[in-house]
Amino acid sequence: MSILSPLRAISALLASLALLPLAACGSGDDTAVDVAVVGDPGAPFVTTGRLPYAAELVRAATAEGLVGLDEQGRVIPAVADRWIVTDDGLSYIFRLRDGAWADGTPISGETARTALVQAIAALRGRPLGEDLASIDEVRAMAGRVIELRLKEQAPDLLQLLAQPELGLVWRGRGAGPMKLDRQKRVAVLTPIPPEDRGLPQQEDWQERRRKLRLVALPADQAIARFNAGEADFVLGGQFQDFPRLDASGVARGAIRLDPVTGLFGLLVTHNDGFLGEPENREVLAMAIDRDSLANALGVGGWLTTTRIVNPGSADDNGSVGERWPTRSLAERRAEASVRVARWKAARKLAPLRISLPAGPGADLLFRQLAADYTAIGLAVVRSRPGDPADLVLIDKVARYARIGWFLNQLSCASQPAACSPAADRLVGEALAEPDAAKRADLYAQAEAQLTMANGYIPFGAPIRWSVVAGNATGFVANRRGLHPLMPLALRPK
Repeated sequence: MSILSPLRAISALLASLALLPLAACGSGDDTAVDVAVVGDPGAPFVTTGRLPYAAELVRAATAEGLVGLDEQGRVIPAVADRWIVTDDGLSYIFRLRDGAWADGTPISGETARTALVQAIAALRGRPLGEDLASIDEVRAMAGRVIELRLKEQAPDLLQLLAQPELGLVWRGRGAGPMKLDRQKRVAVLTPIPPEDRGLPQQEDWQERRRKLRLVALPADQAIARFNAGEADFVLGGQFQDFPRLDASGVARGAIRLDPVTGLFGLLVTHNDGFLGEPENREVLAMAIDRDSLANALGVGGWLTTTRIVNPGSADDNGSVGERWPTRSLAERRAEASVRVARWKAARKLAPLRISLPAGPGADLLFRQLAADYTAIGLAVVRSRPGDPADLVLIDKVARYARIGWFLNQLSCASQPAACSPAADRLVGEALAEPDAAKRADLYAQAEAQLTMANGYIPFGAPIRWSVVAGNATGFVANRRGLHPLMPLALRPK
């Protein structure tokens, strides 16, 4: 008997056991909404650092910010019920709702200011912190009013304030809109009645609200739970697990793709040896057959690009286009092969280490990259996340669809090995430029400088998918890729 047989049996047993905790911990209410999020089982309860997707959903549900996002990704009132922006765009004044924090302390300008300043401070040194650098001062005004004064205009400030990391926490707890109970590795979230949040009472509230049970699982287990009818949603899917959907027989009608923008490509981790010269780093971008990559991943309508900034982003004046527009793939590879051969003639070149996550989609990606780079004389090996690597996959959804987000992600403060000091200087000038056309031109120049640095090798837009049951409500595919839990928990009116 093969040794694989008992191993397969054990694996099957473990997989089946993985499906038990959510049902076992339930309240017996078969009207509850069950959500499986792709990720590590402990992910929903992470509270510090870069939040995994499951933790973002839980934080947004339990600690809303001044504003929030609805199911379509639009900014909506949250702790602040209304706001105004001054004509010069340099002051945002928020009127807070008449409510209380979880411990009963009234929501006031002072308490909200304290919570917001703490949230912003926790983001220093991270790209989101750079996005918020335009905030000069947070002021508590009379009663329930708070003002944000800016150094320069920030057209997407409301979108940033709606991010889960900007959820306001007072004495360790947020103000809803949902209450969290932890039952082992399951997050049980219950909608808080509107009147308990300082909002008008809704007559049909008791009939509409449902508990929501959220668990994080590896993609194969999350999909298996959905196929077994034990999950209404699977959220947080990425490219590396997309092939599992076909392999597991999920109905195509249940799959939802978010039309997100962002960074999806390889990041250079150092400037030594072969990767120390921009023209050598350029060959890594020149050699990639993006059409074949799209076919291999099997994601219909996927946007591929050779640009750092996804086409169609705000502030894009059209002066930066796709790279090498008049050169065929064969011509690009011929030039890349010459550069590689020239380097190898003078010195040794070890295989490049590429760090990718686990999963069948990542396997397809590595095979495609290996073929692309072999065609120009480069050998590559695969590294696991966290192991030493020369190239690391970056896969991030844009928090707002403007050039500034892309450039902040690749700034020298965020990615020293992949950056361009000249691009950073131009971004600084753009932020201080009041004229929209001149600002767009400065951003285009910054993108051009960063492109010439060749520290980031783009594939296209990120890939984000969900699976939604036919009778489930409250889900809308959107450009942010965030799906708030409150709408999923409420029956439609």
